[in-house]
Amino acid sequence: MIRVGTDIISINRIEKSLDRFGDRFLNKFLTQNEIKKLHLKSSSIAGYWAAKEALSKALGCGIGSELNFYDIEIFKNEKGAPYIKLSNRVFNKFNIKNISLSISHDGGFAIAVVAVEVAN
Repeated sequence: MIRVGTDIISINRIEKSLDRFGDRFLNKFLTQNEIKKLHLKSSSIAGYWAAKEALSKALGCGIGSELNFYDIEIFKNEKGAPYIKLSNRVFNKFNIKNISLSISHDGGFAIAVVAVEVAN
């Protein structure tokens, strides 16, 4: 079975949170590896936020006790395409076979779409 989730966020909303909370905001939802890779570029940060929210929607659980922000880590392959790695706990809990991620930003917004293949 394939499950799909999507999320869109205003890049300006991310910029306001960065201005107000700085590193505290970043540390709330990004791993240290992700923070190093993003170089504090607000459009990329917004894309990662949207990706993690989109995954939570695809799994139907939201961000909380079943799935937290640190269970999700986003990487880029050699061509720059993003992909998701999950904690073993979440991967096994939801019987995940495969995950596909797309992130885009334009016009002041970042959007992410996640497709998750789960075993029945």
